[in-house]
Amino acid sequence: MTQDTRLEQLTQWVNSLPGWEHALLEPASADASFRRYFRARGTEGSAICMDAPPDKENTQPFIDITHRLQATGVHVPQLLAQNLLDGFLLLEDLGRISYLNQLNLETAKDLYADALQALLQLQQADCDHLPAYNERTLRQEMELMPEWFLKKHLGFNKADIPHELLRQTFDVLIESAIGQPASFVHRDYHSRNLMVTQENSPGIIDYQDAVIGPTTYDLVSLLRDCYIVWPQNEVEWWVDCYRKEAIANGILPPVDQHTYMHWFDLMGLQRHLKVLGIFSRLNYRDGKPEYLGDLPLVLGYVLEIGSRHPETSELVEWMRSVGIPERIGALQIPN
Repeated sequence: MTQDTRLEQLTQWVNSLPGWEHALLEPASADASFRRYFRARGTEGSAICMDAPPDKENTQPFIDITHRLQATGVHVPQLLAQNLLDGFLLLEDLGRISYLNQLNLETAKDLYADALQALLQLQQADCDHLPAYNERTLRQEMELMPEWFLKKHLGFNKADIPHELLRQTFDVLIESAIGQPASFVHRDYHSRNLMVTQENSPGIIDYQDAVIGPTTYDLVSLLRDCYIVWPQNEVEWWVDCYRKEAIANGILPPVDQHTYMHWFDLMGLQRHLKVLGIFSRLNYRDGKPEYLGDLPLVLGYVLEIGSRHPETSELVEWMRSVGIPERIGALQIPN
């Protein structure tokens, strides 16, 4: 067996903390980064240990964003102890029950009501000195799609990829995104990063990459989730509930439902084109093949939503013409 030196160092550090001298660590979860999470059990109860190798991950943004979000009243993990030199944090344990575990037709209304209320609070967090979700970042993200999804995953040659069509489509999506009202953006506000907690639910995790950017970004991450899908009429109802509350709370200026839904659709396309590339890269570069199983839903969103808008429908037509839906097994998005 390969010796896990990082886990040994983490265990020694946790055991050096008052009340955690005899704590045992067990795997809790991993994410799409180099971070790992362990659950410590000791006389103080349980806590989550973050292992973020300093040569690959910086824990300072997580700490900074935690303080910003705590000030809004949303439920994020309390910081119990930190060792920045080695990249270790001890955090409040928000439990094992994610939104993805609990969401179904009976629970969705209440769970999303809580998540939307938390989003309204989160979007009012302090944005001073946060990176901007600007044109360069948005474009770099989408360029992962031709590089990793089309070329690496599907085996397209460079000459077979419609680069000019992609550029035109990316331009439209970027223009829509940067033209929207901006707020604090979590950047991965979805069912795997929301935990069902007994008090002040949901508990929110994985927010260290926060930026200032379009108000629709976290909303579409939540409601057009890469891991669970809802009928279009339900999504539109939730979007409109959010829109009205965001206007009332001063997060949005007065904006009509049609305009906001158009922004929402195009923002979702930007995210899902990016995710096609990211999930493919996670497999080929990072050795995490489990994300390939989520490509059919993500591609389904791109095909369905992209076909509804003239500025993106040509890309969808090209994807259909070269058989991409059949090769991936794209899911049909329910109406």
